[in-house]
Amino acid sequence: MKLDLSKMVTQAEAAEIRGVSVQAINYLVKHGRLKSVKVAGRVLLFKREVEAFKPSLGGRPRKRQY
Repeated sequence: MKLDLSKMVTQAEAAEIRGVSVQAINYLVKHGRLKSVKVAGRVLLFKREVEAFKPSLGGRPRKRQY
């Protein structure tokens, strides 16, 4: 498999792009929300995927109004 490294970013660069911490990016990678590739011992992410990522709303669901 051939990877174009110019289209890849490190976790630190991804955190800067998204405006979050490196730990938040690591969490998303661990939980499968962002795809990553390990190259020479470094975790790289696809830049396009990082930019297009849409976070879920999260939190507790609202109570049903009757």
